[in-house]
Amino acid sequence: MRILVVVLAMLLAGCAVNPVTGGRDFVLMSETEELALGREHHQKIIKQYRIYDNPTLQQYVRSVGDRVARVSHRQNLIYRFTLLDSAQVNAFALPGGYIYITRGLLAYLNSEAELAAVLGHELGHVTARHSVRQHSFSTTTRLLGGLIAAATGVQGAGQLTDFLSTGIVRGYGREHELEADGLGVEYLVKAGYRASAMKQVISVLKNQEVFDKQLAIEQGRKPRAYHGIFSTHPDNDVRLQTVLNRMGAQALTADISDRQDVAFLQKLSGLTFGDSSEDGVILGNNFYHVDLDFKMVFPKGWVVTNSPNSIAASSLKNEALIQLVLQDLNKKLTPKQFLKARFGIKQAISEAPLLVAGRRGHTAVINGKTPYGQGKLRVAVLFDESRAFVFFAAIKQEKDFAYFDKQVIKSINSLSALNRIDRLVATELRIELLTVNQRNNSIRRMTKNSPINNHAEQQTRLLNDLFPKGEPKAGDLIKIVR
Repeated sequence: MRILVVVLAMLLAGCAVNPVTGGRDFVLMSETEELALGREHHQKIIKQYRIYDNPTLQQYVRSVGDRVARVSHRQNLIYRFTLLDSAQVNAFALPGGYIYITRGLLAYLNSEAELAAVLGHELGHVTARHSVRQHSFSTTTRLLGGLIAAATGVQGAGQLTDFLSTGIVRGYGREHELEADGLGVEYLVKAGYRASAMKQVISVLKNQEVFDKQLAIEQGRKPRAYHGIFSTHPDNDVRLQTVLNRMGAQALTADISDRQDVAFLQKLSGLTFGDSSEDGVILGNNFYHVDLDFKMVFPKGWVVTNSPNSIAASSLKNEALIQLVLQDLNKKLTPKQFLKARFGIKQAISEAPLLVAGRRGHTAVINGKTPYGQGKLRVAVLFDESRAFVFFAAIKQEKDFAYFDKQVIKSINSLSALNRIDRLVATELRIELLTVNQRNNSIRRMTKNSPINNHAEQQTRLLNDLFPKGEPKAGDLIKIVR
C-alpha cells in the first residue's frame, strides 16, 4: 500500500500538459531540463557523425525544416536542422528541437516534399515530447522496481520490472511513431506540401529494407533493421491511410503529378555517396585512407564495410571475417608485448614476427571468443610510428581455418603506404545527374561501368525510386554515382 501511495504521488506530481493534444501526460522532466539534455547530446552527435561540409546544402535543409517548423506546435522552441556526414540511411531528433538527417538518407529522396516529410515526422517527435515521455516512464518503472525490491526483499523484482517496462516502452514507441506520422502530415499540409510525400518516403525506406533482406541472404547474415524514423511501421499502407483519413479531404487530394522536382534534384548534384574520404574509401576490395596514408587489399569477393572506428570484411556467406582497428601507442612496447596485452594472450597456438612494408609487427593464432562462438583467432599488429594497426580475424568452421587464414595473412601483408596513383583513385563517390535519352534509357545500361561495389543496378534504382524493376522515361533526370 505504501508503494502504491508513493507511485500515485509521483504520477500526480509528474503530470504536464501535452503541447500537441492539450491533454495531460506523465513527465518527470521540465522543459528547461529537456533543452539542456538536447544541448548536451547535440555535441556528442556532432562529434560522432560530423556536420556535412556543404554550407549551401546545410542552409537548404534548414530552410525546408524552418518552413515546416513555422506551422508546428511548440513555437517557443528554436529548432535546429543539421545534415550529417554519414552514409547511414537515417534521421532522428533530440529533445529540445535538435533534428538531424544524414546525407545517406537525403541521397534517396527525390523531392523537397519528401525532405519536408522526413523533417516533419521528426518535428512531431519533438513537439509531442516523445523522448521525454519515454524517459519519464522508464525512470518511474526503474524506481518502482527498486521500491518493490526494498519492500519485498526480492532482488530480482527490479530486473523483472525493467524487463516489463521495456516491452511497454516499445509499445509506446509504436504509438509515438503513428502520432509522429499524423503530426508530420499535418505540418506538411499546413506548410504547403503534398501529404502523399509522407507515404512516398515510407515506400523509399521499405524498399531499402527489401534490398537489405536480399543482401542478407547472399551474405549469410541477419537483415539490418532500420532504426530510424519509420522502423516500427507494421503495415505502411494501412497505417498511412489511417493518418491521411484523419487529415480529411485536404490531405487526400494529393498532387500525383509525374513531374520531377528538378530544382531539388539539382541540389543533390555533387552529394557524397557512400564513404567519406575522411573515413577512408572502398573501391572494389581495396581500402584507401588518404589522411592516414595507407591502403589495404581484402580478399576478392568479400564484403567490405567501413565505419569511423574500424574497417571490416567478411566472406560472401559470412564464413570468415577480418577487422582492422587503429590504436594510439602510449607505451614503449614491442609488437609481441603489445599483442599479448591487447588480447590477453597467455598461450598462443602459434606466433611469429612480422615485417610488412617496413612496419614491424607480430602475429599469433589463439583460442578465444569469436562472433561465431569459441574458436581459433588470427590476431596481428603492425607498428607505424605512434600508431598500431590491430587485426582480428575469425573463421566460422575450424575445418575451414587453414583455407581462410591464408587469405587473411595475404590481406595483412598487403598493408602499405599510398603511391601517386592510389591518391588519384582514392576519391569519394558522388551523385551526378543524367538526362535520359534513347542511348541511355535503361538503368542496366547506365550502370554498366558504375563504381558502386555491390549491386550497382539495384542501388541506382533505389536512388531514383525505380526499385525493383522500374525504368526511367525519356527526358527524366536520373541520379547516378561516379
